[in-house]
Amino acid sequence: MYVKICGLREPGHVTAAVEAGADAIGFVLTRSSRRVTPARARELASAVPPHVLTVAVFAGEPTEEVRAATLESGVRAVQLHGEHPHADFTALKDLGVTLVRAGAASTDLRCGAFDEDLLIVDAPRPGSGEPWDWAAVRGRPEGRWLLAGGLTPSNVAEAITAARPWGVDVSSGVEIAPGVKDSGLIGDFITAARAE
Repeated sequence: MYVKICGLREPGHVTAAVEAGADAIGFVLTRSSRRVTPARARELASAVPPHVLTVAVFAGEPTEEVRAATLESGVRAVQLHGEHPHADFTALKDLGVTLVRAGAASTDLRCGAFDEDLLIVDAPRPGSGEPWDWAAVRGRPEGRWLLAGGLTPSNVAEAITAARPWGVDVSSGVEIAPGVKDSGLIGDFITAARAE
């Protein structure tokens, strides 16, 4: 099971995620309580080994801004969350990074439909951290897709059974307060996601 831990802001939490076996680590470069600057993302990403994908997360920013922040942060992937048109992904293709499309389950559920490499299927209210009917998407997404939305160490196994995703993505479910991650919860989440 591919696991992405998103919204990291502290070196200790990055280390905890890497040591626990995370496949991808996300840094939020858009409006959020988890937001970091591109310079901070570069600092955090520099400690991540090459086999772990570093992801800059954006939501609604123009592609010129995304491009500049991606180059400054030195990450290996760009995640566009929300209503980004296909043209935004096309405009970023030449960066040579992994492209990730993220949105609610009502979006086009074919991974690659917008020339992205990975697809994240989130709750009806993306970013809310609220559990939802994960079984509603079972068998619908195609390709390399990650389930997100309301996942925690205590429910991720249930969500995986319900939706059968290729991977999972978590942010608020491994926090002790908004924007404040917990190393123990990060490890517990990764263990639970791979328990099957």
